[in-house]
Amino acid sequence: MGAMRLSTRRDRDDGQGLAVLHAALDAGVTLLDTADAYGRDETDAGHNERLIARALASWGGDRSRVTVATKGGLTRPEGRWVPDGRARHLTAACEASRRALGVDRLDLYQLHAIDPRTPLATSVRALAALRERGWVAAVGLCNVTRRQIEEASRITRISAVQVELSPFEEESFRNGVAELCLAEEIRLLAHRPLGGADRRPRLEKDPLLRELAESHRATPQAVVLAWLLDLSPLIVPLPGPTRVETAASLGRAHDLRLTDADRERLDRRFPAGGLLRVPRARRQPKATGPDEVVLVMGLPGAGKSTLAGELVAAGYDRLNRDEAGGRLRDLLPALDRLLASGRRRVVLDNTYGSRGSRNRVVEAAWAHGVPVRCVWLKTSLEDAQVNAVLRLIARFGRLPGPEELEAASRKDPAAFGPAVQLRHLRQLEPPDPSEGFSRIDEVAFARRPPSLAGARGLLFWYDGVLRRTRSGARRPTSPDDVLVPPGRGEILRRRRDEGWRLLGLAWHPEVAAGRLSESQVDAVFARTHEGLGLALEALYCPHGDGPPVCWCRKPMPGLGLLLVERAGLDVARSLYVGHDAHDRALADRLGMPYRDQGDFFGRE
Repeated sequence: MGAMRLSTRRDRDDGQGLAVLHAALDAGVTLLDTADAYGRDETDAGHNERLIARALASWGGDRSRVTVATKGGLTRPEGRWVPDGRARHLTAACEASRRALGVDRLDLYQLHAIDPRTPLATSVRALAALRERGWVAAVGLCNVTRRQIEEASRITRISAVQVELSPFEEESFRNGVAELCLAEEIRLLAHRPLGGADRRPRLEKDPLLRELAESHRATPQAVVLAWLLDLSPLIVPLPGPTRVETAASLGRAHDLRLTDADRERLDRRFPAGGLLRVPRARRQPKATGPDEVVLVMGLPGAGKSTLAGELVAAGYDRLNRDEAGGRLRDLLPALDRLLASGRRRVVLDNTYGSRGSRNRVVEAAWAHGVPVRCVWLKTSLEDAQVNAVLRLIARFGRLPGPEELEAASRKDPAAFGPAVQLRHLRQLEPPDPSEGFSRIDEVAFARRPPSLAGARGLLFWYDGVLRRTRSGARRPTSPDDVLVPPGRGEILRRRRDEGWRLLGLAWHPEVAAGRLSESQVDAVFARTHEGLGLALEALYCPHGDGPPVCWCRKPMPGLGLLLVERAGLDVARSLYVGHDAHDRALADRLGMPYRDQGDFFGRE
């Protein structure tokens, strides 16, 4: 039983919570899952643990048969959930949990969440040290990927993994987590096994679950729990009852025995769970002959469409979410129809950054006896950013802003901001042979040389390069604050007379903040050009600071590529002049040679 909701609900009642725990223990529950973070906020830390300790102390049953699994690594500042996987925090949290539960050694201590600011190895080594110290008997992980389990297992023995697992949540069935845990005899704790309160109506109305519940004189919930228990003795569902009568009924799932016919029907209704019954090696077809499904994966903007086009020219049918719309899994019926009709050479070019998303394609192909080959475009983030921007410029004829991108993305999956690529990169699970691919081909991205030729350009960053401020501010916000260093204009005019196109970029986040109007920015540029004695073709980013929401703030390549396209530059014969690391990074994205402003203009 998961006990979280007995402490996190605003209308909680400790007396009611104790009664629920006693009813669950009387019904045969032998594992209680808790955490130090299960309370209302940081001032309420350990509430759920203390409640469980009180329940066990006042229960008349055999305490020795009950395992208490608790967790550390999440904090609750002002009620939020914030990971903290530092060794120092885990040690202090473990000590506090021992006190709250009134024990010297915790039965199972789990890392509650991965802390993106702390290497996983650091957190796992801290848990291993707690076990060596005798504070915990066993170590577990929560909400992890297969690779993270493998990484942690190289450091210490992982006894339990807790993930969401239910008929309505397939990810851990498909991403290899459940498969690995069962193969390595790691106990798999399934939280939200009934799908959570929001899916309760769906569960109770499911025709098959209602029919089986009636035949077994049970509830649909008991049928689901019995199905999960039937998949493997290592799977431990963690339902979270908040009422005495619900807790008292938990033992019914253990007593419910599914027949072979029940099992077959449930596996057809919820096929992801049924995958655990047949080893992957037995499901995988052999790669013989030309039939294959090719799964092309990579970041958005990685160049997947180009590669897919080559396969289409070779006779493959293409399925692509950008063209079909909807979700990735909406492509599966079309794949099934193609394979069933005898069109058995198909390419799907989508992101497919997770094992779970890839598994859906693999299983759909295997159902027709067709092997799957994975082609992984290992395009760098920088190259993918350039591809995405060039595609936007080609579609819109300009660079859309954040609001326009958000609106366009509802109908056009190719319209997205930089955060989309960054998120995919963080969540990427590299393809692995254990997924059952006939082959994994890794393809490096090679940018084709631009067809534009002839025009040479000089691209400058304005602030810190072409102009300074009298006030010492980072950039001028009024014409009177503009200061053009001596000699800049003379050098630029000479370059212009030699045939160079002069272009410039800047950033004015004051526009987004409402502190500067577009006309005021224009006046700042006019004073700058007056001081230089000539005008440059210039673009600026008006968006705010913080995480990038636009393609135009350096080192994002948007404005630079737009200027390159408009001016028809040959980037290999052009030059970017800047003054900091972001300028150098932007030059790399544009494919331009870079020169520091001090070297270009001479040291002042």
